[in-house]
Amino acid sequence: MAALKEKLKSDLTDAMRARDELRTGTLRMALTAVTNEEVSGTQARDLDDDEVLKILGREAKKRREASEAFTSAGRTELAEREEAELGVLETYLPAQLDDSAIAALVDAAVAEVRAGGQDGPRAIGAVMKIVQPQVAGRADGSRVAQLVRAALDS
Repeated sequence: MAALKEKLKSDLTDAMRARDELRTGTLRMALTAVTNEEVSGTQARDLDDDEVLKILGREAKKRREASEAFTSAGRTELAEREEAELGVLETYLPAQLDDSAIAALVDAAVAEVRAGGQDGPRAIGAVMKIVQPQVAGRADGSRVAQLVRAALDS
């Protein structure tokens, strides 16, 4: 079993003992998402830490989007709850890259793609193919794509 999944279970037990409702609910949701992924498909399987991290990243993205939706709808109490859940999930995710670090990776990939003779809109896919594995789990794909488009436009 993945070490990260074991840590989630252990932390869930600790949160339940401390009667921390927010943390308990968030960790239960995360473990449910992991379990659902394990049993999906034709055969049940154990996930490794990288796969568990991807699931946690997806759940964090859901919380981010829900928070934005609630904020724009004027439902601040629900937005705050989503932000709090996001905070719990982020403790298990690797540190997010800032825009300058992503931009440096994008610039290097753009130079490599242009050296290969590609340019224009078709180069976006080639650049993303190079950058995405380098930032996996540490940056949102839409932020990366936005920076790639900006770098190719300049």
